[in-house]
Amino acid sequence: MSALIDHTRLHRTAKYFMDNGRAATHGDAMDMLKTFGLTIRVGPEAATSPAHQIALLTLVNLARRTFLGGVEAVGVPDAALLVPLAPAGNLADAVRNLGGQPSAGPSGAWPEVLIGTCGQTCSDAAWQATWQGWRGGAVPARSGYRLAEDSTNPLAAALAAAAAAAELFAWHAKDHPMAGKRAAGLSLWRPGVDWLVDDPTEPALSYLPSRLWLIGLGNLGQAFAWLLACLPYADCAEVELLLQDYDRIAESNDSTSLLSTLTLIGEKKTRAVAAWLEAAGFSTVLEERRFGPWTVRGPHDPGVALCGVDNAATRADLDKPGFELVVEVGLGAGPSRSRNFSMHTFPSSRRPDEIWPHHANGRAVDVSAMPAYDALRKSGMDACGLAQLAFRTVGVPFVGLIAAAMGLCEPLRRLHGAEGLELVSGSLASLGDLDAVCMGFVPYAHGHVPAAPEGVPVQSGGGSAQGSVAKARAEGF
Repeated sequence: MSALIDHTRLHRTAKYFMDNGRAATHGDAMDMLKTFGLTIRVGPEAATSPAHQIALLTLVNLARRTFLGGVEAVGVPDAALLVPLAPAGNLADAVRNLGGQPSAGPSGAWPEVLIGTCGQTCSDAAWQATWQGWRGGAVPARSGYRLAEDSTNPLAAALAAAAAAAELFAWHAKDHPMAGKRAAGLSLWRPGVDWLVDDPTEPALSYLPSRLWLIGLGNLGQAFAWLLACLPYADCAEVELLLQDYDRIAESNDSTSLLSTLTLIGEKKTRAVAAWLEAAGFSTVLEERRFGPWTVRGPHDPGVALCGVDNAATRADLDKPGFELVVEVGLGAGPSRSRNFSMHTFPSSRRPDEIWPHHANGRAVDVSAMPAYDALRKSGMDACGLAQLAFRTVGVPFVGLIAAAMGLCEPLRRLHGAEGLELVSGSLASLGDLDAVCMGFVPYAHGHVPAAPEGVPVQSGGGSAQGSVAKARAEGF
């Protein structure tokens, strides 16, 4: 079986255990993930609160890709779906669509994450996902501590879900002694401050970006798309998103990328993501060529680019097309840095090619001597196949979601009068310990629309993303 695994089929979280030597084979690594499971307890707030629905659906979407033992959701109310995150008419169907299983009661086999008011948990390992304003995270449920869990910035609810998934993964993997014993979260408004302390400077969302160019539609790019659909746009049809990627969805993308499923293998990433976004009501334009120095922004194209690629040579050319603002987010490489993330913005004090010189060697960590790769070698895999596997990065979707939330909030911060950030760097190993470099006030003049009033559901275009892909295929696009 091992010989059949290649870089297109590799589960990118299983690779974590292959690369750190804990799994002797790819099969052993998958077996480890199959022991990881999650019970989500859902409070009554999810019936009427878009933010609680965002937290629930984000957690289900993240968890089912990593916790292969199963994801059950207890107490999901019989309620309408208030956010366009799944092609479903009610919340329970949305949970099923994203890979979770609504349940009448907990199985008792797994640790728990609480969303909303859920009463006492029976699990020794349990977290409360909580948020307020632009701040979100997870705290041990036994503490009883909760923030206001409002809808000031719905991205904080998604952030709380990702932080809970990260803590749960560390608990299952037994690779961080503080997992389950600490509060883990951050502020998207002022990265680096204590996220549990009230921040009177946090504004309500009044404006949202209306024109964005997304470069790369893998782990980070699809997280950007998911988070855009969480924002309270009064009319998503007023938003233009230019999507750029040349690649197709592979089986490995299902383990890391929030809009990828096994039914979409072989689809162009641009078209699959566009179909999902258009089902949510957005307008899209597609660019299916590689990004590079030949890419030129036209006078009517979006002036703000959100970049999420894992290629240093591509990043080095981010200033070439003529964007007015570039927000680049990146993830760490190798098992020891797989939970690291960073954000750069341009223009800044350094050019992209000074940060990622064209002549620099890649930072890939050579793990080919680990037992899992030796087993593949002995099974008959050739040197080329081994190299492709060994130098693929570890991927976990909750790291990408947190990095993308930080990146998407940079235009939001500037729209609401905050100082621009040139650099943010951190790790899920210690979320509260971030490095941030400010660059002073930078006006945002790149297109915006008003946000809907707090608590009003996002206007969706309706329909099924998968159905839109099938329709496009039938019409020959």
